[in-house]
Amino acid sequence: MAERIIKSNKIRIGDLSIAYHIKKATETPEKTIIFLHGFPFNKNMWRDQLESLEDNVTGIAVDIRGHGNSTKGHGFFSIDVFAKDLGVLMRKLEIEDAILCGISMGGYIALRAYQLFPEKISGLILCDTHSKADDNAGKQKRFDAVQAVLQHGRRPYAIGFVGNVFSARSVEDKPEAVELIKSSIRRNSISSICATLLALAARTDTTDVLSEIKVPTLIIRGKEDKITPAELMEELHKKIKGSTYIEFEHCGHLPNLEDTEKFNLHMNTFIQEKV
Repeated sequence: MAERIIKSNKIRIGDLSIAYHIKKATETPEKTIIFLHGFPFNKNMWRDQLESLEDNVTGIAVDIRGHGNSTKGHGFFSIDVFAKDLGVLMRKLEIEDAILCGISMGGYIALRAYQLFPEKISGLILCDTHSKADDNAGKQKRFDAVQAVLQHGRRPYAIGFVGNVFSARSVEDKPEAVELIKSSIRRNSISSICATLLALAARTDTTDVLSEIKVPTLIIRGKEDKITPAELMEELHKKIKGSTYIEFEHCGHLPNLEDTEKFNLHMNTFIQEKV
């Protein structure tokens, strides 16, 4: 069996350079999974998932525009722009169809992508995400966060963010995951963080598409997630016919980092048996 190495590449898409990790399949028939990170993280949050993929699966973890090592292009961000970037990336890499695995903001992008090009999506893994647009209170919270980042910088924002995204047990037991998230936030520019906060506040509601989803769908939520309410994820499960819904004990908003072994087991079983 050939050794499979995760390679880091960049590709030019219109006005920007997209950075991604790729681990190519060595067996056929080949399947492809594309990992979409949350805000304000980067592709490195998916390394353990890439490592765990079976030999018939190509894995790609993308830095969303303005995050990680991807440039920000024109700088006017929206979930729609992020989803269209993904469509162009798939075309450029000659990917006919792929499973999309998105966490939080990555899930918003995956659902918007399904609205735009459902024929290119063979499966969905939706983690700690939902289909609703922000209400006024949610928008105001993001506007306040923009002001806080502009006034106080990234460091206090990163520290506060960590307390929100991880369960108490993960903060105690997973210092390397906590540090990964802190450093991911610090690596993004203040302008990209603020532009993405505004993009999240302006995102459209994708609830209408849920009943139209025809591909196998796995929904995962950390039981101690303080950001995504259980009822919104249960609504995803209810409206996406044939979907599977799993809650992970002792996990917050980032179950792929908080219980990596369990996440990888469910992800790989889903890819091999459902898609």
